Amino acid sequence: MTAQPVHFGGPGDDEHRRIPPMPERTPQALRLAIQEHAPHLLPDFEAHWRRAIGDAFNLAPVPAFMQLWWTRYAIARDPELENHLRELESRAAKSEDPEESTRLLAEYSRLWHAAGGVEPGR
Repeated sequence: MTAQPVHFGGPGDDEHRRIPPMPERTPQALRLAIQEHAPHLLPDFEAHWRRAIGDAFNLAPVPAFMQLWWTRYAIARDPELENHLRELESRAAKSEDPEESTRLLAEYSRLWHAAGGVEPGR
């Protein structure tokens, strides 16, 4: 897998920042990308796979599993985005102004959903 620039529009954007591309949208490709570029997620990914999918004969949970982990990897592969999301969450939790908390969480949600929609290779 080669690194390609990806633009999330987050703070501190830098034209020279290199972010690994998204893999093919398969469990095996996603697992390999996590192993290579975000190994801190691997134990949770594998435990969740064993718990939710494992040796199941019903594959209905696979799309939801993939969407969750696709999004988590899309965020984890970009440390600036990951830190920005943590900061938004923390600021929202500490804010005593409900409007500010709502605005911060709306931005968090927008970025989370955008990360989940990143296409393979991007």
